[in-house]
Amino acid sequence: MTEAEEAKMKQFAESGTSERVDPERGRFPYCVVWTPIPVLTWLFPIIGHMGICTSSGIIRDFAGPYYVSEDNMAFGKPVKYWKLDSTKVYSTSQSAWDTSVHEASEEYKHRMHNLCCDNCHSHVALALNLMRYDNSTSWNMVKLCFLILLHGKYVSIGGFVKTWLPFVLLMGILLTISLVFHLR
Repeated sequence: MTEAEEAKMKQFAESGTSERVDPERGRFPYCVVWTPIPVLTWLFPIIGHMGICTSSGIIRDFAGPYYVSEDNMAFGKPVKYWKLDSTKVYSTSQSAWDTSVHEASEEYKHRMHNLCCDNCHSHVALALNLMRYDNSTSWNMVKLCFLILLHGKYVSIGGFVKTWLPFVLLMGILLTISLVFHLR
């Protein structure tokens, strides 16, 4: 490879259009991302905050009533990501992924946040339904919760610890208290 080609490749990678996941830079192209919610995730480690990324890796998440954040997740940086296959978008347009993420985000800028019924998972589900990802329009928050659990990869050991350590400590404390009262 010539120096000019190497420079062009480096410029392409730095522009954010690369499809490589780069947790250090906070870029997760074509991914669903997840981060723990303090207290809630400590009690139920499979429940957390979710966002969806554009083709360039910019994170969009329904962060609260009438607000979709960009590259600033409501509960911190992603600790887990699920890389999706951009060829499973039901469209011949290369921009269909980004258009769907944009349209879902615009819709959720006009919605009230509801922890149980219309939340960050629902925002991601709408984006996937709009793009008809994997030829499906039946994406929902429950399905996404289990799929990120099954297919999600932790960005680091620290991400795994941040997710599971509070739960393990809490269960240890409860078990210890239970044993102490049981032995009396």
